[in-house]
Amino acid sequence: MRHAIAIIVAGSVLGIAATAVAAADLNQLQRLGTQSSFRSLTEDLGAGLSYKSMSPAAPLGVTGFELGLDASFTHMNSNAFGTASNSSISTLPLARLRAQKGLPFDIDIGASYTQVPGTNIKLWGAELRYAILAGGVAAPAVAIRGSYSKLSGVDQLGFDTKGLDLVISKGFIGLTPYGGIGRVWANGTPRNLVGFSSESVGLNKVFAGVNFGLGLFAVGGEFDRTGSSNTYSVKAGVRW
Repeated sequence: MRHAIAIIVAGSVLGIAATAVAAADLNQLQRLGTQSSFRSLTEDLGAGLSYKSMSPAAPLGVTGFELGLDASFTHMNSNAFGTASNSSISTLPLARLRAQKGLPFDIDIGASYTQVPGTNIKLWGAELRYAILAGGVAAPAVAIRGSYSKLSGVDQLGFDTKGLDLVISKGFIGLTPYGGIGRVWANGTPRNLVGFSSESVGLNKVFAGVNFGLGLFAVGGEFDRTGSSNTYSVKAGVRW
């Protein structure tokens, strides 16, 4: 039964990667027309493309490792992405390949890669997490997490995000709810475009989720609000 649940969730995550994403070429930024629209695009991409760890605060441990897939839908706050890509996309779907590894001293590292089907968007991300409190039978875990993501594949746009989060979690027999607050800094730089200049925006972030251990398998879900945009995510993977 547990294996069946994990397979169903994993299949759903993979299916999201192939959902109906209209062909979208983000190399049409001149269609934005104004600097304020470019700023709106930077804010929306900051919410959608910033690193999503989907992990509780407790450290994996020196021998711990997790490899999986996650998928997310970001409901963007403006129509800037649709305008810049000449598409009708208002909700940005992403599918990620993600890995996390435990290190000594309650430190975890992680990395992810994203390529959005039907678009020219590719994205690399990384995280570094330190558990201030590792947690225990009665005590919650608390961690600080720094993250970074960088866009590639779009000739007209240089884009990256940096993030800093405070995470708290508490495990209950395989079920680990977690939540946190943070800040995302998004930087958008137009390339070979007349009439636009770079934008840097800071976005507040709140998030909450749950991880469910199924033996070797792990599944989970998360809600994230960065700036004025909501992101809903699911994940499936193997963990030891």
